[in-house]
Amino acid sequence: MNAAMQAPELQVSAWLSTIEPLSLAALRGKVVAVYAFQMLCPGCVSHGIPQAKQIRETFSADDVAVLGLHTVFEHHDVMNKAALEAFLHEYRVQFPVAIDQPSRTGPIPLTMQAYQLRGTPSLLLIDREGRLRQSHFGRAGDMAVGAEIGHLIAEPAPSSAACTDDACAIR
Repeated sequence: MNAAMQAPELQVSAWLSTIEPLSLAALRGKVVAVYAFQMLCPGCVSHGIPQAKQIRETFSADDVAVLGLHTVFEHHDVMNKAALEAFLHEYRVQFPVAIDQPSRTGPIPLTMQAYQLRGTPSLLLIDREGRLRQSHFGRAGDMAVGAEIGHLIAEPAPSSAACTDDACAIR
């Protein structure tokens, strides 16, 4: 996947740990870290979830949004919404988690297909303009991820324009 392309919107069947559904479009202006995981994935439990929690604790919510994406491509029968809710409670996951929309044609969920993810854990880093800048599969070093996020935060925020029928002004 081209690392400078516009990030596809998440295709979600349900959101957990948030009052309202979220979208990447609504998060423009922030760096977005999306951690794709499965609750029965050993690497997700030992590294992915702890790293996502650390990102959430380290960076200001004004600069960085952390989202989980539960993307099930195996063991579908046991990784349902109720089991995920219990998992999030037990592991004290405090950031919003989306449940990837299942595919009607195969085992790979729709967002996982759209991002061409190879498995879990996977970390997607999306810049303030909504472009996919990094896609990590497997264990990504904490310091390297922190440096990447810091670099994205340091980039200028996109300017927004307020337009009327007569003119557009930068806000």
